[in-house]
Amino acid sequence: MIVDAHQHFWNLDVVSYPWMGSHYGSIYRNFEAPELRPQLLTTGVQKTVVIQAANSSEDTAYMLDTAEKHEWIGGVVGWVPLDRPDVALNQLQGLAKNPKFKGVRHLIHEEANPDWVIQDIVIEGLRVLASFNMTFDIVAVFPHHLKHVPTLAKKVPNLKMVIDHLAKPPIKDKQMEPWKFQLERASDQPQVYAKISGLNTAADWSAWSADDIKPYISVAVDCFGAERLMFGSDWPIATLAGSYHKVWRETCNALSAYSDTQQRAIFGETARKFYHIS
Repeated sequence: MIVDAHQHFWNLDVVSYPWMGSHYGSIYRNFEAPELRPQLLTTGVQKTVVIQAANSSEDTAYMLDTAEKHEWIGGVVGWVPLDRPDVALNQLQGLAKNPKFKGVRHLIHEEANPDWVIQDIVIEGLRVLASFNMTFDIVAVFPHHLKHVPTLAKKVPNLKMVIDHLAKPPIKDKQMEPWKFQLERASDQPQVYAKISGLNTAADWSAWSADDIKPYISVAVDCFGAERLMFGSDWPIATLAGSYHKVWRETCNALSAYSDTQQRAIFGETARKFYHIS
């Protein structure tokens, strides 16, 4: 099974996205399932995981409604207020009844406080999440958030986490440190995974290729091994720097030297196990 473990839908008429605006140009419009489906067919992707795009219950409801209508959506990563653990508990009790609800994400990089995710009250919310055996997608955007992953892993040891977009390494600037060091420290915790996703928008939008992302993927494979890495397109945000097909093709090219076993893990098996996709 080939899985795209990180893609989004949004409908500006149904859900409010505070971060979104006309300054985002070509992605400031609705992106929904019928537009993505033909692109999945051309690349052979069989299942996707839809990831939250707003810190709201409305966004979660919209994604779950969409997932119910499309069998190829294997899972939804939604939102609950982690900084209000009692409310989060109440909401998770309902959401857990939906087999396509797999985990939670919060747009921590949109918070004014770069240390938002390690507040005691949020840690309590994450412990509530872990009690449901659900996962946490962490938008650990370097340099402000990746360093917090080891802290989270130690304080909530039974919580499986995945670092979105390899924490957005400084690809455009062709730098490795201290991103590499921080990723290595995060990978020391066995319950922490990572996504090979969103790398094209961390590179030169107009001229990136497999050669640009390959060194960073190599670091990730060294840190996590293929069994803790998963592919994601980051569609439609990825379209700011190329098409869905280009993201797929160049990621395949960047991983072409790895074994069939490793590629199968990254392109599907890891995500299937992590998100319990049937």
